[in-house]
Amino acid sequence: MSFRCCSVWFCSLSGILGLTSIFPDAAKAQSAERNCPKPALERFVNHQVAPEETLKSIAQSYSVTPATIIRMNPTIRNGKVTVGKNLIIPPYDGIVVKVARGQTLKQIAAKHKIRADALFEVNGCQENPQVVFVPKLNKSQGSTQAASTKTNILETITNSSKLSGYPLPENTSVAFPFGWQINPDNGEVFFHSGIDLSAQPGTSVQAISEGVVVLAQEQGSYGNLVIINHSGGMQSRYAHLEDIKVSVGEEVNKGDLVGTVGSTGTPTLKKPHLHFEIRSSSSLGWVAKDPKEYLE
Repeated sequence: MSFRCCSVWFCSLSGILGLTSIFPDAAKAQSAERNCPKPALERFVNHQVAPEETLKSIAQSYSVTPATIIRMNPTIRNGKVTVGKNLIIPPYDGIVVKVARGQTLKQIAAKHKIRADALFEVNGCQENPQVVFVPKLNKSQGSTQAASTKTNILETITNSSKLSGYPLPENTSVAFPFGWQINPDNGEVFFHSGIDLSAQPGTSVQAISEGVVVLAQEQGSYGNLVIINHSGGMQSRYAHLEDIKVSVGEEVNKGDLVGTVGSTGTPTLKKPHLHFEIRSSSSLGWVAKDPKEYLE
């Protein structure tokens, strides 16, 4: 069962970590910009330990390491959990960090060896957060000693080759191109931030390269949307999906299934297609690029 900030789980977490009274307006603090994922701090869950459960089994059920659960629940002693005890579980491995006065996300990102843009999105694109969740991936999954071998969740993709691939099983025609276009419904000129690739409903949609999923949910006019961050400050987006097959924080490889073609949201075209975008990180945010330059 999920709890939002300032609810039961957050009050407990703030007390444990000494973060009391730093969220005067949690609703505003956790508001996310368009196309950004729900802040990780809003995705914590409260788990009540059941009979026969162990720290290891609980960690496995949530796909996190025991070390992460211990960090979030300092009352755990000797790696043993107590039946009936409520535990705070984050959406994936990481730590909660209080932002010091005058400290920037860029500084926090540098300290924890994570890309600043990834940290920004994981925390809902907040401009001046007071607390952030820093995602980390442990090399020794499932071990209480994993903390000593922690590494950045994006570290595994920093040495990947130039972003290139294809989001559908087979090459298809471009139903609507990138750039300034005329809206077929009202005749108005608008900027189309991606390309629409013709495809039948239910067609598999696949990651064009390895990366980390930073958004996987319904997102306004995009409908069901998956966003993947890749190395080199690059990002791919897959919109109007019928089904989403990945979750936030999941690492994907080139060709992995991320969803299926659908017509959710408000597609520009009425005929079946996949809306696909490529964006790059800059001082202005995520800037749209012509996807054709990155398609194999």
